[in-house]
Amino acid sequence: QVQLVESGGGAVQTGGSLRLSCTASGSRFSINNMAWYRQTPGKQRELIADVTRTGAATYAESVKGRFSIFRDNAENTVYLRMKNVKPEDTGVYYCGADLFYGSNYYWGQGTQVTVSS
Repeated sequence: QVQLVESGGGAVQTGGSLRLSCTASGSRFSINNMAWYRQTPGKQRELIADVTRTGAATYAESVKGRFSIFRDNAENTVYLRMKNVKPEDTGVYYCGADLFYGSNYYWGQGTQVTVSS
């Protein structure tokens, strides 16, 4: 069973920086795509950024130029570097991943990020 564990959330002021981490374990197969999602109360979980195993990344328009996603395949870890954060970046950030084999998608437990103005 694949487990994803996030860390690095917390409180930060507007304009500050934060780095989230997510490490996958328990997989017999290689991790394929990894991604970060954000959920705020009353809204659906939205894709913030994703990265392929080879490092190709895509971003939501709301975070382009401010957030960076990158991964360490040897450690099965994906990071989200958040810069120049805004109050609207507040939410629970979830890590997601799939494998090269199988159709399951795996989720972490989420980590809270709170940006104060």
